[in-house]
Amino acid sequence: MIWAWGGALAVGLSLGLLGSGGAILTVPILVYLVGHDEKIAIVESMAIVGAIAAVGAGRALAARRADLRSGVLLAAPGIAGTSLGATLASHVPGAVQLTMLAALMGVASVLMFRNGRGDQVASSVQAAASPAWVVASQGVGLGAITGLVGVGGGFLIVPLLVLVRGLPMSVAVGTSLFIIAVNSAAGLIANLVVSKHAVGGVAAGLDWGVVGLFAALGVAGSLVGGHLAGRIPQRVLTRIFAVFLIVMAGYILARQGPRVWPGLFGDGG
Repeated sequence: MIWAWGGALAVGLSLGLLGSGGAILTVPILVYLVGHDEKIAIVESMAIVGAIAAVGAGRALAARRADLRSGVLLAAPGIAGTSLGATLASHVPGAVQLTMLAALMGVASVLMFRNGRGDQVASSVQAAASPAWVVASQGVGLGAITGLVGVGGGFLIVPLLVLVRGLPMSVAVGTSLFIIAVNSAAGLIANLVVSKHAVGGVAAGLDWGVVGLFAALGVAGSLVGGHLAGRIPQRVLTRIFAVFLIVMAGYILARQGPRVWPGLFGDGG
């Protein structure tokens, strides 16, 4: 369990430094280190990451390191997306959800390698005046990802805010935390509501003691991460994290592959 506690600190550290990576780390930690069922871990991660992100977003807003307008533009439609994602999640096996998570880790690592250039990116990109329906559809998509696999989507949100909205990296990180907090809260509520009407719902299986402990450790880690964010080159951080995501994705695929594609892995045992 000590490793799990260290993982919870790492979750907060990642959110504080990068504005992303929280649930991508939380779900595997809860499944492989704590031993929770995949579906329960996904819902628990929404509560944990949402709490950590909310604290970080509050600090970012107070320090004026978040663009509330950009946050609301993406977060508001995301609430509808989380309901869609939660409904889909109730019909998808947990092993498949983790496989989807591994695929998203691959996407995240590519984005981080390509766009891990800190404020240099923001200064070289002109903010695009996207039509309202485009911004809304992006928000719905991010929310659906949260509801389906339990990730806040920071690894997609931060590049979007930098490259499309033209925000400096430091502001994009704070804004991402606000969006993650809203999406995670909406996803948690949506999954709890859906599970009440589904056979074998996850609500009764949630371990709120673990959720509370992980959230507290994660908040501590996020405070440290927020303090260090301006002192460590963002490019170095994002690329190290990208390599870690590739390793983690490979591990998840190795563990879940026999369950999702038993024909490719012998008898699936």
